[in-house]
Amino acid sequence: MTALDTNVVIRLLVGDDARQAKIAERLVAAQPCTVTLSVLMECEWVLRACYALDTPQIEGAMRDLLSLQNFAAADAVLTQRVLDAYGAGIDFADALHAAQCPDGDQFATFDKPLARDARKAGLHGVVLLK
Repeated sequence: MTALDTNVVIRLLVGDDARQAKIAERLVAAQPCTVTLSVLMECEWVLRACYALDTPQIEGAMRDLLSLQNFAAADAVLTQRVLDAYGAGIDFADALHAAQCPDGDQFATFDKPLARDARKAGLHGVVLLK
């Protein structure tokens, strides 16, 4: 299994460097590959900040990537929880932080929108500190 760096994943998603995109595509076609959530978090930032993609475009691209043959998330269950919360409007990094909190534990924040929207996004246990 080969874990991919952010720059490799970006080439797969955007193809902005044709030579590198082909190399990345050949790698994924030839052997099982994986991606960590920290790499996906960095990819989200790059896609939003550098390519001006919006949340639905980024979420869709990540889900498409994860559905490729020979490709898997390092933690599929956690990745699904994060992408679900992200798609429901939670910032990707916030979704990752809160989703890593074990069931039954609390995730304390001063972030009012996160605390307000967490439950509907499937992130239980997020509490607003006052």
